[in-house]
Amino acid sequence: MSTVLRGVNRILIGLTGLLLVGVGGSVLVAGLWTDPDAVLLADSTRERWRDQGWWWPVVLGALTVLLLLALAWLAAQLRRPRQAEVLIDTYDGDGATLRGRALEAAVEAGTRTLEGVARAHVRVTGSRTAPTLRLDLLLEPQASPQETLAGLVDGPLAHARESTGLPELPAEVRLRATGHGPRRVL
Repeated sequence: MSTVLRGVNRILIGLTGLLLVGVGGSVLVAGLWTDPDAVLLADSTRERWRDQGWWWPVVLGALTVLLLLALAWLAAQLRRPRQAEVLIDTYDGDGATLRGRALEAAVEAGTRTLEGVARAHVRVTGSRTAPTLRLDLLLEPQASPQETLAGLVDGPLAHARESTGLPELPAEVRLRATGHGPRRVL
């Protein structure tokens, strides 16, 4: 997520929070200063649109759309963001940046060459200064998970750690297998 979108997102979250606190507070204050048995909406206000057949479906539809948009926004907040760039220490005081997608592509290409790997998907998450690699590997039926992980650690991950200058570059690996392998008839 870019810096501008991150800023807009924070502003929208803040404004939404302030709006919800303000509405909730005003209802609470109104409830404290009025009769405890009073209703929020008067009878005339509630029955104003009762005879209109279109009113309640429109209200319920609008509330459903608002709920779905709020849930989509919440899901976007919980998603792990892809890191656009990784900061590399060049030991000259300047430093350099490496595009996150370039690191992903390099690790992905190296991982695909491992024996028994049918498909690989790599994402760089975390922060610019402390990135984390997330690898999703689809293994062929005959592949040994232990050998695949050893090859991954000694090959593509070691190369990524060496080339980025991040010897402690953490990696999360999820392994899945294709099919069930050849059937044996007894």
